This record gives sequence, C-alpha cells and structure tokens, in this order.
Amino acid sequence: MNNTPPLISLEGISFGYPGRELTLGNLDLQLHKGDRIALWGPNGSGKTTLFHIIMGLLKPLSGRIEIFGKPMREEKDFREIYKKVGLLFQDADDQLFSPTVLEDVAFGPLNMGKPKDEAITIAQKTLANLGLSGFEDRITHQLSGGEKRLISLATVLAMEPEVLLLDEPSTGLDEKTKARLTEVLNHLGLSCILISHEFHFVADITNAVYRMEGGKIFKDKLTHVHPHTHPHTAHVHSSLA
Repeated sequence: MNNTPPLISLEGISFGYPGRELTLGNLDLQLHKGDRIALWGPNGSGKTTLFHIIMGLLKPLSGRIEIFGKPMREEKDFREIYKKVGLLFQDADDQLFSPTVLEDVAFGPLNMGKPKDEAITIAQKTLANLGLSGFEDRITHQLSGGEKRLISLATVLAMEPEVLLLDEPSTGLDEKTKARLTEVLNHLGLSCILISHEFHFVADITNAVYRMEGGKIFKDKLTHVHPHTHPHTAHVHSSLA
C-alpha cells in the first residue's frame, strides 16, 4: 500500500450528460507517485469523461478533486496544474491547431513563458526523442492519423509534465512505432493513467489495470498484468483479484 500523498485524488465523483443516465457515479481514484495505471472497460464506461473532469474540462455534479494536494474547485485552480498534468486527447485533431509541426510542439513551452529559442530547442528535442526529426516543417493537417497521434504526444511531452493522462495513445500506430512509444514512456518513468484497449501495449507500460464498470472503478476487480516473453512470441496473462 502506498502511504505517500496522492498526486491525484478523486472522491465520490458523479457526472452525467444532460438527458442521460449518470456516466460516472460516486467514483473514487487515487494516483500516487510511481503509479502507472491503465483504465480498462467498454466504450461509454466513462474513461474519457474521467480525464476531462481531472483537467477541469467538465465539472462533476458532486465529489472532491485534489491534485498535488490542492483542492480543485474553480477554473483558476485547474489552470495552475496544466503545467504539471499533461493530457493526450483521444482525437489528435482536438490537440493540433498550428500550421506546422514545430509550431504546434513549441506552443506549450512558449505559453509557459520560455524564450522562443529555448521553446524551439525543446520542441526539436522532443520530436527527436519520438523519432520524428525532420517533421518540423510538415503541415500538420496533412499528416497521417498515426503521425498526428505522435505529434499530439510531442505537444504534451514538450511541456515536461509530472503526470500523464493518455487517452488511447497507441491508436493508429504500427508495431514499430508502438515499440518506440513504449520505450519513450518507460524511459520517462512518469506517473500516468492510461486508457487503451490494447492489452499487450498496456502490459509493457503500466503496473496495474483497473476495470471501469457502470461509471465506477472497482478496486476488487484489479487486473494484475504479467507479461511473459517467450522465444517466438509474447503472451500476457491477466487475473482478476
């Protein structure tokens, strides 16, 4: 059991979209330093909604949110944590808005007050770490889906966050690129919450998988991930405690 104060703490979170049943109902979740948690569940179980609530993009109907020990009550509270918590959106087009790749990746550091030369250097280094050197002058809207996915991640990593919220980060990537992404995320070693339907990808990055059902996270349905590499293939076994 982790006795350190949580980086993110959600207690009794409920949320519903107008005219629909509750998407989240009395949900609890804590992320501690070193935790790398995956959320596993069917479409519509509230995983993406949960990320948007953590970032203040949606306001819960009830419950308490604390991030880095500070209660999140108003919009200004969430603005202060954008530098520390990086969100990768499920749809890359929601994250990319500048004409070129370099401008998109440098935007975050510039917005944080970095000088232009330093912001460009950070952007170039981030792209290189993701194997994207040479993409700097590419037109963002002309990229493939997988390329947009990686550039979106670069915009998040360029801000040097302490926590990552990754919504389907491997979608649209080929196996070679997924392997590179896995290497980068493991090298960073950041605490993270990851949404993915790709169990092998999850197994290589996270240390626990929580099952979401009916708008709740059930701690008695914790999936333990055991990756086993064999000479010719890799198998992942899971068990529900």
